[in-house]
Amino acid sequence: MNFLDGHLFPENQQPLIITAAPYAPGWLPSDFPGEIPVTMEDQIQKAVDCYNAGATVLHLHVRELDGKGSKRLSKFNELIAGVRKAVPEMIIQVGGSISFAPESEGAAAKWLSDDTRHMLAELEPVPDQVTVTVNTSQMNVTEHAELADFKGTSRENPAIFEAYKEMTVPAQPGWVEEHIRRLTAAGIQSAFQCYNINSFESVERLMRRGVYKGPLVMNWVAISGGMDAPNIYNLSNFVRAVPDGAVLTVESSVRNVLPVNMFGVAMGLHVRCGTEDVLWNQTRSAKIGTVAQIEQLVRIAREFGRPIATAQQAREISKIGVFYESTEESLLANGFAPNRNGGNQGFLRKAA
Repeated sequence: MNFLDGHLFPENQQPLIITAAPYAPGWLPSDFPGEIPVTMEDQIQKAVDCYNAGATVLHLHVRELDGKGSKRLSKFNELIAGVRKAVPEMIIQVGGSISFAPESEGAAAKWLSDDTRHMLAELEPVPDQVTVTVNTSQMNVTEHAELADFKGTSRENPAIFEAYKEMTVPAQPGWVEEHIRRLTAAGIQSAFQCYNINSFESVERLMRRGVYKGPLVMNWVAISGGMDAPNIYNLSNFVRAVPDGAVLTVESSVRNVLPVNMFGVAMGLHVRCGTEDVLWNQTRSAKIGTVAQIEQLVRIAREFGRPIATAQQAREISKIGVFYESTEESLLANGFAPNRNGGNQGFLRKAA
C-alpha cells in the first residue's frame, strides 16, 4: 500500500469497518458468563447488539445448546437466516474453521475435514463471505498470551491448554484452490486470513493464475504461535506488499487487540474485535464484552475524526457480490501490476 502525504488525515481515509467476533469458539460460555450466547435467540440478538453498537461485519460461528461449537450446517443456516431477518444489511462472514474446539477433555483442538469445510459453500441463506486460510500453519493461540489471560477460564485446565497449544491450521494448496472455486461458484466472497507475508504472496499467486478473480479482502492475523507477532515491523512489512485496492483488516488476540486496532484506525485500515479474540480490558481488571469493545473503538475512532462505516458503505468498500471476468481485470481492480506477457505468472512485483 502507498502511504502518501496526508494519509493519516481522516478525510483521506475510508470510513472504518468494524468486524465483530462475538461467538468465541475457542472459549466456553462459562469463561465469560452471560456474554457468550448459547441459545439461537441469544446468538441472533448478539448480532443485533453488535450491529447497533457500530459493527457492520459479523464473524459468525454457531453453538449448540450444550455450549459446544456446532458442526451442523443446519444450525449455521438457522443462525444466518435469523441474522439476515434481524439485521439484513450486516455483512455475514462465516468463520471457515467451523469449530476447532476439543470434543472432550484431552482431545485435540482441530479443524474439521476438507470435505466438511467445503460444505460452507452450500450454506442457505448464502453468507456474504467465508474466511479462507492459506498455507498450513501452526496456530498456537497460547504462545503470546500470559497465564493471567487464562485465569478463571477453561484454559487453566492443562489438557485444554495443551490442545490449543498444539493446534494447526490445515490449508494445503489443493484444498485452498478447490475451496475458492466452490465459494466463487456460490457467489460467496473469499475473505483471506493472512498469517504472514507468505500467506499474502500465495494469495497473490492464486490471483495471478486466475484461481480467484474478485476483490482482495484480507485480515492480517497477528496472533503469534506460527503467525505474525503483533508489532509494527511485521505490519509494515505486510502492508508494503499489499496493493492499494485491497481491503485490509487488522486482527490480534489477548491484550494486543486494542493496540493493534489503534494501528489500523490511524493508518486507514479496518479493525476486528470481540470475545473470540480477547476477554479482558487493557488493565486486566475486568472482562470486556464484544459490544463494549465495539463501543470503545467507535469512541476512539471519533477522537481520530474517522467516521464509522454504515452497512451500505461497508458493502461498497468490500465490494460484496462483485467478481471479475478475467485475471487481468481482477489484477487491475485490486491495484496489482499486470502479469507479464508469457513467462512465469507467479512472480511478485508492485507497480512503481
